[in-house]
Amino acid sequence: MKGGEKELRDLELANRLLDSFSRIALVINTPRLDYSARLGRILEAILEYLGVEQGSLMVLERQKHLVVRAASRPELIGHEQTIDDERSVAAWVARQQEPLFIKDISKDKRFDKMGRNSYRRNSLLSMPILHKGKVLGVINVTDKIGERDLLKTDITRLFDFSSVILSLLVQENLQQDLRRQQRILRERNRELRHQETLRGELSRMLIHDLKGPLSEVVANLDILSYTVSEENREFLDSAQMGCDRAVRMVSNLVSIGKIEDGKLIPIKEVVEPGPMLAECLSAIKGMARIKEVELILEVEADLPRIALDRILILRVLQNLLTNALGYCPDNTTIRFGCRRVVGKKRLEFYVQDQGPGIQPAKYSTIFEKYARISDKQDALVGTGLGLYFCRLAVEIHRGRIGLASEPGKGSRFYFTLPL
Repeated sequence: MKGGEKELRDLELANRLLDSFSRIALVINTPRLDYSARLGRILEAILEYLGVEQGSLMVLERQKHLVVRAASRPELIGHEQTIDDERSVAAWVARQQEPLFIKDISKDKRFDKMGRNSYRRNSLLSMPILHKGKVLGVINVTDKIGERDLLKTDITRLFDFSSVILSLLVQENLQQDLRRQQRILRERNRELRHQETLRGELSRMLIHDLKGPLSEVVANLDILSYTVSEENREFLDSAQMGCDRAVRMVSNLVSIGKIEDGKLIPIKEVVEPGPMLAECLSAIKGMARIKEVELILEVEADLPRIALDRILILRVLQNLLTNALGYCPDNTTIRFGCRRVVGKKRLEFYVQDQGPGIQPAKYSTIFEKYARISDKQDALVGTGLGLYFCRLAVEIHRGRIGLASEPGKGSRFYFTLPL
């Protein structure tokens, strides 16, 4: 071949290669085509460029299976073989991670007579598609058009397309991983919702079953309080304290569930803060006596009346007081009361103890569900629902709850309500 003819031929091949790459890029970036259609169009462009009639694109799936995902013969699509298959050319290429040129398949033991008869020409090329040292697939081509059969040098021309195919395979793998992760998340979310439903039903059943026995215990303890001797009074007080705690926990669970479901609307009445705080004091003084803790009620003079759900707010105050009793040492003082918020139409209720205080790291979570101030075990320390209930009850009154504490110097829990 003369120099000018060779240059023209090289220029023609370069133009054909650029045209093939342009067609393949357009296919890859066409959203309406699915993965299989894209592979089919890419294979068509490769076969046309190489000037061959038959070819296939095999993709490695499930780690060890080469699956035909595009082929010039449609009946081959979906056919698969393992990479351990000793009689498979594509499997050999995948294992060795090297291209393979077979000059004459009639002399290759991996092709039986029936297999040889399915090809018009004798030579075959097979090229691995590699990514970071791993095989993602294999390209196979055969049956060269024209007088000349495939040559070993055609491997270089086939190699030009492996990186283009690689981009599509990597993209598909990433999308499959994304779809798999989305599927796993959906399944986990369904399971979590199912578990949450079961927990809710179990809680409702337990609450319902506890109400009756607790009511009977409360009534019987109240009857005993009129006849018990002074030497047994301490035991009765302890029993009543434990029963009150159980009743409060059940009430908290009921209210929390209703508030979370948006089914609890405060039943407001106009009350005077002083008498309401005194009522709270009478309900909690038995517990304070057992721990030898002094309760000091502080009510600012001339406080205005306020509209609130008296039962809910009483339980908020009782929870805060019980919480303080659970953590403060014996023979200490708890101050609680109410005052105006300077410059605002709000009242502030507070409980100040002389306990160990709270670490600043716990401030942001102390009012969350099941949060606990410390790992201390105490008859008055609950499951972490008390403060969560307080937050919910205050918030449905359009109020705010908070705390101020210093480790070793006690804690001050407070909440404000609008007038």
